Amino acid sequence: MDIYVGNLSYDISVEELRDAFEQHGDVANAKIISDRETGRSKGFGFIEMLDEEEAKAAITELNGAMLKGRTARVNEARPRN
Repeated sequence: MDIYVGNLSYDISVEELRDAFEQHGDVANAKIISDRETGRSKGFGFIEMLDEEEAKAAITELNGAMLKGRTARVNEARPRN
């Protein structure tokens, strides 16, 4: 299941994001979206977890949680149009 993580601190690392989700299960992939020109974080990212139950538990636990000083918005990622 792909998970959207918004309202991230601009200086959170991919490793820190992965660590937060790995407390709830196996993370297959973690990425933070960056501006192509500046390389600066856009303040959101995605987590891929293979087990749907673990992913749902992570969403429930981490939505509204503090990650590096900011309140994270976490929900199931929607496909791009």
